[in-house]
Amino acid sequence: MGIRVSIRKRFSRSFSLEINFETADSGLAADGSGGIAGCLGILGASGCGKSMTLKCIAGIETPDEGHISVNGRVLFDSSKKINLKPQLRRVGYLFQNYALFPRMTVLENITAGLSGAGRPLAGRSLAGRSMTKGEAKKKARDWLEQFGLIGLERRYPNQLSGGQQQRVALARMLIREPEVILLDEPFSALDTNLRELMQLQFLELLKTRSDVIMVTHSRDEAYRLCAEVLAMDGGRVLGKKPTKELFANPGLVRIAQLTGCKNISPIKKTGEREIYALDWGLPLRLSAPVPGDVTHVGIRAHDFAPAAPGAGPAAGGENAGGPETAGEPFNRVRIAVTQLSEEPFEQAVLFTNADAKNPAEQGTLWWKYSKYMGCNTMPEQLFVPPESLLLLREVDIKDKGDELIIKPRKNKLSEMLDLVNEKNIHGEIETSGPIGKEVW
Repeated sequence: MGIRVSIRKRFSRSFSLEINFETADSGLAADGSGGIAGCLGILGASGCGKSMTLKCIAGIETPDEGHISVNGRVLFDSSKKINLKPQLRRVGYLFQNYALFPRMTVLENITAGLSGAGRPLAGRSLAGRSMTKGEAKKKARDWLEQFGLIGLERRYPNQLSGGQQQRVALARMLIREPEVILLDEPFSALDTNLRELMQLQFLELLKTRSDVIMVTHSRDEAYRLCAEVLAMDGGRVLGKKPTKELFANPGLVRIAQLTGCKNISPIKKTGEREIYALDWGLPLRLSAPVPGDVTHVGIRAHDFAPAAPGAGPAAGGENAGGPETAGEPFNRVRIAVTQLSEEPFEQAVLFTNADAKNPAEQGTLWWKYSKYMGCNTMPEQLFVPPESLLLLREVDIKDKGDELIIKPRKNKLSEMLDLVNEKNIHGEIETSGPIGKEVW
């Protein structure tokens, strides 16, 4: 049945949270994404309300109105005046900084995840009775062994590495046998090598879990670990899709940015399958008709490729998405390099369209390629396949009575955010109406 969240909470005059989503049943990762089956990733920039959403589910924050349920069990319902205490929700919460008790040993921290000897476990008894202190220690040692923490039982948190602290916090959370697992940027405090190692361990440890929600601002973490991704901005849900589908077809400008697309330009439609990228002075042809509500095009930095030698500006044949006549420079750009940025295994090239005469059409583009692809000299032209072009919409947030409606627009995203802030500051967005709709 999954997790259902439909809540509204105003935190200040300048920020309110309006979230409405449901998680899929377990087994979603059968699409080959490799993520944790039943794991939903919430992807968004800092301050967009990701962690606040988790805190509302866990009972740390109380929404102003709405409904939260897990597999049909109601945790919060403002209309029915239901608001379970955090310890009764059977929700495991892994905090960003792990929140270990500094004056407790590893063993004591893990057993603190239980309600304690002689008292019920998380508001319910174990096998119909209370758990003794000895049973609590035995259960904790089982988790110590599973997480590779044997021999560290008597150490304190400040004597542990970052990865060890994370495993202790995870064991403390899972020992309660939670129905839902909430992960608040669990890898942000780890170095790169340890982060990737712990992500692999998470995949193994949580692969049988059906209800996991992970908050992150890292597109790589979301892609690697989550079967579904929910994109969030300004306290609102922008869209939710299976992970690979969201990255392949983000649909909205802001979602494309959150998934790492660096090249985005407003467009002018010039034909059934042709568009003109206004910021780059670049004519593009797609492999299918262009919908009427498209306002922008996106090109991922890795989707550029050197054009065939001697092809010239007149692109031809199937590479440009269909038959062409001589002199049509679709999907090719002659590059004027403005900056090079070298990484350990990649090269980043910043460039403009060398054929663009209008300064307004000389916007910067990014091309990234592996150092091992054999590109020893800078190509004169780059090419982007029609199927790699991302067709995008920009959105505008407007009020319609008491309901928050999100409509397409052609102006910049910054104007949308300014509009939201202005309305919030002047108290023009009502909080008594029904929960707002998501964009998708």
